[in-house]
Amino acid sequence: MARIVSIGSALQDIFLVDHDDFGTNTKGFFNQLELGAKVDIDKIKYSTGGGATNAATTFARNGHESIFIGCISHDSAGQAILNSLDDEGIDSSYVTFLDREQTGSSIVMLPPSGERTILTCRGASSRFDALEPNDLDDIHPNWLYVTTFRGDMDMLDHFFMKARSLKTKIMFNPGNLELKHPRKLIGLLSDVEVLLVNKKEAQQIVEGHLLTELVSKLASYVPKVIITDGSQGGIATDGEEVYRFGIYEDVKVKDATGAGDAFGSGFLAAYTNGKSFKDSLIFASANSTSVIQRIGSKDGIISANAQTHTMPIQEIR
Repeated sequence: MARIVSIGSALQDIFLVDHDDFGTNTKGFFNQLELGAKVDIDKIKYSTGGGATNAATTFARNGHESIFIGCISHDSAGQAILNSLDDEGIDSSYVTFLDREQTGSSIVMLPPSGERTILTCRGASSRFDALEPNDLDDIHPNWLYVTTFRGDMDMLDHFFMKARSLKTKIMFNPGNLELKHPRKLIGLLSDVEVLLVNKKEAQQIVEGHLLTELVSKLASYVPKVIITDGSQGGIATDGEEVYRFGIYEDVKVKDATGAGDAFGSGFLAAYTNGKSFKDSLIFASANSTSVIQRIGSKDGIISANAQTHTMPIQEIR
């Protein structure tokens, strides 16, 4: 068991599910929603999300001591998030409450394809300036799992410096706003043990077209690199071996929300449970595949004793 802190956003998610009015046209836009109309939908589902709470749930379900750090407010959405954390046995004692903000919330419009449009009011979840890196002194975690800080590179630097002083390892899954600062981002990578990005994100950090090029260049900054490439699988290196992997299963996507969070946290949950780098990639893929078959980012998260199977994965050097 490891002590893992997940830092990032916490949101209440409201899923609007419909099988006809949410149909899309060839350009990918909803084609049945008329301005001023009343639209009957099939189903509403309330859930909680945000990259950090999704990851924290994976760690808790896999037997780790899971702690969440992020910002919410004293409102109904904030209470729903706290209830969800408590139900999973996640330590919420380091949550920061910002009563002048509202808890972040998303409305997820879910058409039959499983690809979704998300309307997000980030509220308190985006106030990373209100967090306290010195909280890590009390927690003394083995790992930090860090998702987007909404481009707050200074606060990221403060947390990474604190982690370095505590000899805490970091797995980092940067967001779009961090990627807009490639030089500052590269400067942070010296403190990172595992970097998770998709192919397009990797190309914003280093130059290259082939996955093998990208993983090789990123590996000069970070000991372990994972690059995902959608339906093409991805590539990863632990600094010694390079693995090219495909998809875990070809399944119908019910909801893609949280798939990336499930992959990243699934990898770290398995790796810190003693699985090999290769087997941790398989577990990550299994977790992500399970999540996309349910509505919401948490219902499909699997535990350490879940039955998994092999998948296309090979060492390429």
